[in-house]
Amino acid sequence: MTNLAAWIDDVFILTVKVPNIAAMIEESNSPVIYWEAMNKYFPVKLGHAIDSTTVRMIFEDELPMGEDLFLNWGKLRVPVYPRAIVRTDWFEQRYSSIDSELGAIYEETATTFSVWAPTAKCVQLCLDHQIYALNREENGIWTSKISGNRHGVPYQYEVTVNGQTTRVNDPYTKALLVNSEKSVIVDLSKTNPASFGKNSRPKQQHLQDAIIYELHVRDATIQKAGGIYNRGRFLGLNETNTATENGYSTGISYIKELGCTHVQLLPINDFARVNEQQSEKDYNWGYDPLYFQVPEGSYATAPENPLSRIKECKEMIHSFHQAGISVILDVVYNHVFVMEESPFEKLVPGYYFRYQPDGKLSNGTGVGNDFATERKMARKFILDTIDFWLSEYCVDGFRFDLMGAMDIETMRKIRARCAEEATPIMLLGEGWDLPTALPPEMKATSSNSNQLKDIRFFNDYFRDSIKGNLFDADDKGYINGDGRFIERLPHLVSGSVSEKFGSPFVSEVNQTINYVECHDNHTLWDRLQLTNAQSSVDQRKKMHQLATGITLLSQGVPFLHAGQEWYRSKQGDENSYISGDHINQLDWNMREAEDENIQFIKKLIAIRKRYRIFRLRSKQDIEERFQVLDAPAPVFGYTLFGDNEDFAIYMNPTNKHWKLHLPSSGKWQVLATNHLAGQTKTEEIAGEFTRIHPYELIVLKRPLNPRDSSLQ
Repeated sequence: MTNLAAWIDDVFILTVKVPNIAAMIEESNSPVIYWEAMNKYFPVKLGHAIDSTTVRMIFEDELPMGEDLFLNWGKLRVPVYPRAIVRTDWFEQRYSSIDSELGAIYEETATTFSVWAPTAKCVQLCLDHQIYALNREENGIWTSKISGNRHGVPYQYEVTVNGQTTRVNDPYTKALLVNSEKSVIVDLSKTNPASFGKNSRPKQQHLQDAIIYELHVRDATIQKAGGIYNRGRFLGLNETNTATENGYSTGISYIKELGCTHVQLLPINDFARVNEQQSEKDYNWGYDPLYFQVPEGSYATAPENPLSRIKECKEMIHSFHQAGISVILDVVYNHVFVMEESPFEKLVPGYYFRYQPDGKLSNGTGVGNDFATERKMARKFILDTIDFWLSEYCVDGFRFDLMGAMDIETMRKIRARCAEEATPIMLLGEGWDLPTALPPEMKATSSNSNQLKDIRFFNDYFRDSIKGNLFDADDKGYINGDGRFIERLPHLVSGSVSEKFGSPFVSEVNQTINYVECHDNHTLWDRLQLTNAQSSVDQRKKMHQLATGITLLSQGVPFLHAGQEWYRSKQGDENSYISGDHINQLDWNMREAEDENIQFIKKLIAIRKRYRIFRLRSKQDIEERFQVLDAPAPVFGYTLFGDNEDFAIYMNPTNKHWKLHLPSSGKWQVLATNHLAGQTKTEEIAGEFTRIHPYELIVLKRPLNPRDSSLQ
């Protein structure tokens, strides 16, 4: 009868599965739970039957976790294991240990090992082909201090829980053998580049000044045309002065020239699907997380050396910092790759993941599991990991994948930890409302932005209004639909926060991330080929320029997908997460061929960085300084009132010329336009009237006598 089991599902509830309940009741005496180590019995009362083989039982005493318990019922002797009890408030209060330091804490003369496994019967340390017993503390932490210098030595835990004994890596591991085979003890002080540290971070006056550039390590460095030696590696983004054969900058030098303030790296922590010893055969964006505190081995030049990935990741970050570019990590705390194989599930079955009321796994993420960020020890792991990347790798921000599946309190605590840093830390995420087993009022969604100050949200309303609904391949927006949704433009370009123009997307302007393209779904160029197949290539390029231009000139923080500025294509692949280099690589030949458009984007970035009027910091400032202009629809125009100059921005989403009546007479300087190819000098418009060309975006400036110095 190997299918028999008894599960502790609440403080006083046991769920028992037997061959036939009616027969057991008729033939057996009253059941009891027997605690073998203490030779103690717990009386149990029969409850209601769930079906013919499953019954609920009630007991009155709290049962110990991690002990040999058996249900004695007639001739049956059934092992008793914890199940849903681990997801109760009782369990949280009894076993949470949020102040404990977990992992392998290295010292030159000894290493202290600590792992949380309150339901385990036994936990042992496997180290140097020896087995060491760990001591259990009351809160379920198993720990021991092992003498000797153990730097570079692999280790695992052997855990016995729910009748099964398995080997498991440390979820807090800081280093790994190749392909995540084993955890490795590491002296992190041996991994720092010269002058590496928090003081080397770029100085950021205000995060509203940020311009984010989303980048995949391998995409950026893998193509031979980029002139990068360490192709596909962290060190590829450590190389400066790389260029194409014709001398056009690539890699980190190109990103610096473009003018973006932050790179947002797709996940660089250890992930699945790529054989680190033959990485050229596999590809992954990185959203299949395995170990959260270890850099990905396939990005290292020597993945078989546990220190290689750590050193080289730090060198890459340091190189960005030396170039004046801050580093945001894309982090995935909403799920793991395969729940059943994760160290979380092996150490404390049923605790770290969400379940529906009927006992089924929650799958709001769509990848099979939802990490229970709201549980104390799950939240602790996330906070400890954030702290580790801030302290050890000196990163400058975090982008939270599917942040709407995380809980508000965890995000608040992350924000509080980041606020301790001397340099402002960028926090942003996907605030979609996903069907995870978490009450709506607890979700870190954009609709709850008023509870998440200083955390930014990807503005999907902005994205879909500009180019069409993401989930409808035929849908069009403002730039590719002859001005469709023009009524939304005042709201979008003013930061999506003012009630004057529509329902606010977020509470404050410092919470919106404006974008039209990212790693997910079709690139903008590929979408335009679908929605506007009858338009000419030149017309689609102009539409593309409009979209990127609106993104860069709107209030809020702009976000660019790497290669967007040269019409990046993925050959129509809308979900290229494992599609390989031929689809995903940055095409540095296109960077060269489309340099003219890159210069236009660089000019817009420079305008945004030079004039703070394009990056206002409050709703009040925007309402005082932003005004919609009269323009012949579907042309849209607006003005920004600066201290020493006024700006007028116009955009034409049609293939027609339109006459414009400027907001005032005088000499208007043309700061930027996508109409004049290769424009290098400043043009002027005298008088009150001009015209706008098909698909043109134009930025005008009129100097004034100084009003005040509030924007200086």
